[in-house]
Amino acid sequence: MTSPASRILYCHCAYAKVVPPEVKTAVLKGLTEAEAEFDAVPDLCEMAAHGDERLRELAARGPLKIAACYPRAVKWLFAAAGAQLSESAVRVWNMRVEPADAVLNGLVDRTDRGAASLPESA
Repeated sequence: MTSPASRILYCHCAYAKVVPPEVKTAVLKGLTEAEAEFDAVPDLCEMAAHGDERLRELAARGPLKIAACYPRAVKWLFAAAGAQLSESAVRVWNMRVEPADAVLNGLVDRTDRGAASLPESA
């Protein structure tokens, strides 16, 4: 029996604009070129502020890989929307500080370097 494949969630960070644009662009382009299936959202912060139901749906679907910002912040954004992330089934790549290639490699299973499991102390 195999475990289900991880879904990929990509945050454009459209409103907070805390992720360097060149990193966001490179990761999005890389996901597209790799023909990876992924969900792209405009802004996790905005979704959480509005209690968007899609965050609860994403959290409930099983293993999840997230390209966004700080893992601790992502955890709290989901919690603010009433979505419980499974600490053992979620990996977050921090596009604020990680290079685009490290984020992309982790998301498409080239390597898990650069990923942080929840929770994060920083």
